[in-house]
Amino acid sequence: MYEPDASDAARTITRTDLMPDLPVASRQRPRLSWRDEAGAHERGVEGIALVGSAPDSDVVVCDPTVSRLHAELSQRADGLWIIDLGSRNGTYVDGVRVGAARLHDRARVLLGDTEIVVTYGARPEPVPLWPLDRFGPLVGRSAAMRELFEWLDRAAKSDATLLIEGETGTGKELVATAVHEASARGHQPLSIIDCGALTASLLEAELFGHARGAFTGAHAARAGAIEAADGGTVFIDEVGELPLSLQPKLLRVLESRTVRRLGENQPRTVDVRFISATHRDLRAMVNEGTFREDLYFRLAVLKLRIPPLRERPEDVSLLANHFMPPGMSMPPELARTIERQPWRGNVRELRNFIERMLAFGPQRALETSDELRAEEPPPERSYHAARAELIAQFERDFVRKLLAQHPNNVAEAARAAGLTRAYLYQLIQKHGLRST
Repeated sequence: MYEPDASDAARTITRTDLMPDLPVASRQRPRLSWRDEAGAHERGVEGIALVGSAPDSDVVVCDPTVSRLHAELSQRADGLWIIDLGSRNGTYVDGVRVGAARLHDRARVLLGDTEIVVTYGARPEPVPLWPLDRFGPLVGRSAAMRELFEWLDRAAKSDATLLIEGETGTGKELVATAVHEASARGHQPLSIIDCGALTASLLEAELFGHARGAFTGAHAARAGAIEAADGGTVFIDEVGELPLSLQPKLLRVLESRTVRRLGENQPRTVDVRFISATHRDLRAMVNEGTFREDLYFRLAVLKLRIPPLRERPEDVSLLANHFMPPGMSMPPELARTIERQPWRGNVRELRNFIERMLAFGPQRALETSDELRAEEPPPERSYHAARAELIAQFERDFVRKLLAQHPNNVAEAARAAGLTRAYLYQLIQKHGLRST
């Protein structure tokens, strides 16, 4: 992805001064260095980066023991994370095999036979942030959302194919709409197709259109969503649900910018921008053989991740008041209560909560909110990625509490937990914790 330069940093400070009450952000920028069959390499990381041996990867590692789509690097507020994508040889951080882990300074990441060293800059650098607490229909004052708004502004200025990733309820369709409306195509049509809501046969006809008599019930010719959006944007929601049988057909459209209706032989030229979205991990699906690698790279020219609501609790009250009727606001005590909730259903569930509150009152709304109950949410990623993140969270919390109970004495902490001192040190380094 795009890496901001010094001019971006200067622009960020100036634009943020327009609304000095909004939070600012800075972070240490990580860099990677490694040696593979092609020689020595060094590069920075910004946003989301795919690491693998596939030539179209963001970080290409020329090593046959590295999977084509091996791991994902994701820069978050607490540092750089690495997530294994179901690789055949695994991902190791400082000698420990991980599914997901935060990378500390000087962390050594082993992918196949290639070791990548992660280093952070000596001092934090400003993070480019949008100067307002909204972008089109989107609302958020947290640094995470305003950083996303900055990326959306850049994506809107581009005509490149965009992939939006995010959990269910984070507002992926709203993000796609915001990008379309802010782009040069904003006055042209926006066609929306939900791959998860249609059968394969209906989805094919909806996407590509059909000639008269192409199938039973096709009494008249009809343009599909792609053709109908000529000059504008096609938004393909839940693209991870696209059947394998239709993936080559969508790939041809992306490559040729032509579409052929069902029952016709003559292709039609279209001028559209493609935006797609998914709550699934397409890279893991590629490794599992359920999503085409070439289609993934065609869809993910630009990539954006929408942070879930639990990662930006400072936005909860702002959003809640945004959903309230004109002239009404969230009571302060209730606002403090809902800010502490996990909101597993994200913004969609928060909006549902507001509607229940207006109908039944705050107490009843809290008691009947599914997203505030203790059960685990449905899986949003592949089994391996979800399991790895849960294990990483458990390890991090366990070791943090263990060190708090045994300050300045790692050997005693290891004995109390039934671990070897060497393994406890590995866990401390893996999660970037302090041993004193």
